[in-house]
Amino acid sequence: MTERFRGADELNLSTHRAPASVWDRRGWDGTREQLTITRCLVGAAGTALAVFGRPPSFEVLAIRAVRLAKPYENGLEVTLDVTVSAGELLESVDESAATAVVPAAVTGPPWAGVLPPRGGWRPEAGLPVPDALRAMVRAAVAEFRGRTQELAPEGRTRAELDRIGRDIWSRTVGDTPLPVRAVHAAQSLGFLRADAPVALFSSGAWLRLRTPYGSIAVRRAVRYC
Repeated sequence: MTERFRGADELNLSTHRAPASVWDRRGWDGTREQLTITRCLVGAAGTALAVFGRPPSFEVLAIRAVRLAKPYENGLEVTLDVTVSAGELLESVDESAATAVVPAAVTGPPWAGVLPPRGGWRPEAGLPVPDALRAMVRAAVAEFRGRTQELAPEGRTRAELDRIGRDIWSRTVGDTPLPVRAVHAAQSLGFLRADAPVALFSSGAWLRLRTPYGSIAVRRAVRYC
């Protein structure tokens, strides 16, 4: 069974390539690589529809939300929560009609069972301005490239590359608990743009970096005393 949605202003999941289908980006080693989301979770309630996807390598969730032209199921107390093929969802988007068809369900990935909350978000201070965030990502990529190039051939193992990556991308941004990998993901997915304001929110264990083009959500590590 498929369902068709109509956006109030637009339902354009492909304009910013997020969070479905394929993104092209520079990898940590400077080479071109494809960043592909094969499955995504679609949720709808009231006049809100959100698409969640998890790009490889970043350990974050990419979120794209739109406002529906009319409430889901005409406002009845029901919601939609289904995992679908990201490619099929993207192909179903009719930009001229501002509609999209939710494809048939597929088996959900493990991350679909642990999603950010819908409410309870509060602003977090200390986030640098967008230009500084983009500069931070460029510096981190350059550092990764430099450190890995210094490795002897026999030391360039997957484990060592991962260790260097964790050291760099787990650092926090400014005076916030947000890891640099979340900003890197936002930049790579086209969310972090010169004309876009950026804000940071938190709800429980979750942090959400929000821009007009999409959001990045990441779960904070739980510390036990």
